[in-house]
Amino acid sequence: MFGGNHARVYHQLQQQGEVRLVGVVDPNISRADGVAVEFGCKAFGSVQQMLTTHSEVQAVSVAVPTVLHLEVARALLEGGIDVLIEKPLAATQAEANELMLLAKKHGRVAQVGHLERFNPAVRATVPLITHPMFFEVHRLSVFTPRALDVDVVLDLMIHDLDIVLAFVHSPVKEIRAVGLPILSDKVDIANVRVEFESGCVANFTASRVSTERVRKLRFFQPGQYISVDYGRQEVLVFSVGDAGPTARPSVNRQIHVDKPAIKAEEPLLAEIKAFLQSVRDRSQPVVSIEDGAHALEVALAIVAAIKRHAGKIGVV
Repeated sequence: MFGGNHARVYHQLQQQGEVRLVGVVDPNISRADGVAVEFGCKAFGSVQQMLTTHSEVQAVSVAVPTVLHLEVARALLEGGIDVLIEKPLAATQAEANELMLLAKKHGRVAQVGHLERFNPAVRATVPLITHPMFFEVHRLSVFTPRALDVDVVLDLMIHDLDIVLAFVHSPVKEIRAVGLPILSDKVDIANVRVEFESGCVANFTASRVSTERVRKLRFFQPGQYISVDYGRQEVLVFSVGDAGPTARPSVNRQIHVDKPAIKAEEPLLAEIKAFLQSVRDRSQPVVSIEDGAHALEVALAIVAAIKRHAGKIGVV
């Protein structure tokens, strides 16, 4: 489903003269034909068909079910193609390790589609980070039949795991987790506590069976509380003590609140532009394949912790 959005963005960039959209691949050829007609490109029924008939292809977005990431990306990497692989990087750590080895062996750019890294609110937050010590993260979504090949940890929570890992830069020390299947045969709602070696603690709640849509991350660091609203693309900074030039007093006069300027941009557009830039200058992607493998490693550890907890309380 998300592949159509990638095609839309490549088509937009083609209209700006930045790239040429050669085509889309889908084993459901009628679906491929529909997208190809919409965006003025060719439709292919397989990666091999594309590579055989269009040797000029240089870069590809891999937006297929997670269990097929390795199979599809392997064919592309071995064909000398740079790849943007949607999150999660793979279904297992072994598959992620193989993808890393393939990218290195063939000297290919491999970026992972952790979209929230390119959210303008997240980008505005990065320069504010000093020493985060406590996170409270909520990602709630209404139920859809999309992405039911993985549980809510790999479907939704992994977005926030990647962000927190990028903010904290510390090894994970301990994980405690609980989760339950509600409307599917996999875990649909989960709550997780992650403690890092630095002493930082992060609480994550993810649900794909909510009645509302919430995407918020809040964290505390010395003298500051920072609130990030992914959906609204807003950041609020509450500071104790000296205030910045744009800060204003809050209800408590000892606390000042600031709202950093946000440069609005569609995250997927920013993500693909960054990928193409890495392809052009052969540079390290903003979200490297190693970043994707690390986020997957933590996510799988959480899934294992949920299973252990379910066993303790007798829930299948």
